[in-house]
Amino acid sequence: MSLWVDKHRPKSLDALSYHSDLSTRLSSLASSGDFPHLLVYGPSGAGKKTRIVATLKELYGPGVNKIKIDSRVFVTPSNRKLEFNVVSSVYHMEITPSDMGNNDRIIIQELLKEVAQTQQIDLSARQRFKVVVINEADFLTRDAQAALRRTMEKYSPNLRLILLANSTSNIIAPIRSRTLLVRVAAPTHEDIAKILSSVAKKEKVSLPSSLADRIAVESGRNLRRALLTLESLYSQNDLLSPDTPIPTPDWEIVVSSIADDLIKEHSAPALLKIRAKFYDLLSHCIPANAILKTLLFRLLPKVDAELQSEVVYWAAFYEHRIHTGSKVIFHLEAFSAKFMRIFEM
Repeated sequence: MSLWVDKHRPKSLDALSYHSDLSTRLSSLASSGDFPHLLVYGPSGAGKKTRIVATLKELYGPGVNKIKIDSRVFVTPSNRKLEFNVVSSVYHMEITPSDMGNNDRIIIQELLKEVAQTQQIDLSARQRFKVVVINEADFLTRDAQAALRRTMEKYSPNLRLILLANSTSNIIAPIRSRTLLVRVAAPTHEDIAKILSSVAKKEKVSLPSSLADRIAVESGRNLRRALLTLESLYSQNDLLSPDTPIPTPDWEIVVSSIADDLIKEHSAPALLKIRAKFYDLLSHCIPANAILKTLLFRLLPKVDAELQSEVVYWAAFYEHRIHTGSKVIFHLEAFSAKFMRIFEM
């Protein structure tokens, strides 16, 4: 039994209910016969992946939905074996090289070279090239991005790349200049409320409009989160009413407690307790940048207006270090220590 967010995912560009102008442009690109490399960026839950899958269907037809998962093994220069999962169809491949950490360059070099050197085996295919979708492109290391640039230059006749990212700030300029940038903005609260009502109707669930509006606001314009919240509320309540409480995720409660600790006490023992909470969040696979962003939003209402710009500056500083470093706990703890110092001044 699939989740509602997957069960009701639109399968074509025409079925997408918001950003219709963007759907029209992607459709024209797919039918133009000159499909470029794409860099699709926007916040989480904006629908980037859904639009790209729908665009691939425009390119190749329904065959792109017949996917399989292969486990590939790659060997590092130090003879260490890396096991890597690849989602693929006859026409395209979907990979997340950032899962391999600093070894993502090897995945880029070996896998893309292998794909690019092979011809399209389906002679009836509408396009002669294969598409590789790279998730979390903004988390690729600089070496991996440099290897990606060389692949784009050398094998462009047989290969098209679609890079998915939350932001272009961590993508090197040579890649940005070789791709068509497509921004997918987050849906508005009204868009999310309409989609929630539509999904509830399909599932034969009575959803008050005021509750749909509250879920849309609480989701932070993240459509995926809004749909998961709706399904969670329905599973926990026999009847949804306008006053149905929307529970806060456990990890956000922990982040709020960290914010309270940072305000109450400024000492080394307090920092040690905060570090333990950071470790707890990271061990439950909460992304470090999500922890830092949520912590920032919890802290800003608690500090004076003249300090807010400085707190935002240091949050951005350490978020950048999280992306470029390898031990994220160091940077989360460093931000906490910096905030303690700022708050004491």
